[in-house]
Amino acid sequence: MVVVEVIAKDKNRVEFSLTDASAAFANTLRRLIIENVPVLAVDEVEFSKNSSALYDEILAHRIGLLVLKTDLESYYLKSACKCKGEGCARCQVTLSLSAKGPCTVYASDMQCKDPKIKPVHGKTPLVKLLKGQELEFIATARLGFGSEHVKWSPGLAWYKHKPLIEINEKKNTNPEACVQSCPVDVYEIKDGKLAINKKNHMRCHLCMACVDVAANNSISVEKNPSEFVFYLEPWGQLDAGEIVEVAVSSFQGMLKSFEEKIKDAGVAEPGQMR
Repeated sequence: MVVVEVIAKDKNRVEFSLTDASAAFANTLRRLIIENVPVLAVDEVEFSKNSSALYDEILAHRIGLLVLKTDLESYYLKSACKCKGEGCARCQVTLSLSAKGPCTVYASDMQCKDPKIKPVHGKTPLVKLLKGQELEFIATARLGFGSEHVKWSPGLAWYKHKPLIEINEKKNTNPEACVQSCPVDVYEIKDGKLAINKKNHMRCHLCMACVDVAANNSISVEKNPSEFVFYLEPWGQLDAGEIVEVAVSSFQGMLKSFEEKIKDAGVAEPGQMR
């Protein structure tokens, strides 16, 4: 069983370890996060007025890439909605904007009837309007997946093998050189001897610079094949906990669907003859 332990967390990033895992599992989790977690993004923009310096297509592209706070409990995917993809209040939401120059139009100027749905980064500038210029549009947002377009991706996810570092203190005669060689400050000097900085241990990215400069082969650095350090930086539509929970849930759904298809195909279970 894979064991998950949170290492560090703040509003912009979460770092956790995966124990008794494999590279295949870690990469599956990474891809599920960036491709299979639904979030809201603007898919269509209807302009009624646009006398700004930017063409409709350019503005629509900028609006489509805005990060929108997402409420997964209130909205369905169009493919799973009762309207059968025609578009209704259960599977899409509209944001409107009306502005007249001179001014700078920001993402926060868009209005939505659902107060939960709003741009995460409200100070994102859309366009600058000069005197007499106007902008008016209605944008329709829907749930989608990162596999369809990156604007529906909830964040950035990556991982690395957990480093295994061993120091032979008796053989090491150049601790200062070893400390200076590490670009992420994994090492420190304690009582005149080379030691691992526990706060920065996980920052090691296996560059082997320390191994190259360590005297008498006194440092050994290897990757742990069954332990990984996983990083997740949400864009802001969902928090890190929601993203991981939905990703794992989608994986369980895929496995269940695969199992049902195997049974429907009449494939014999292990130990049984067809």
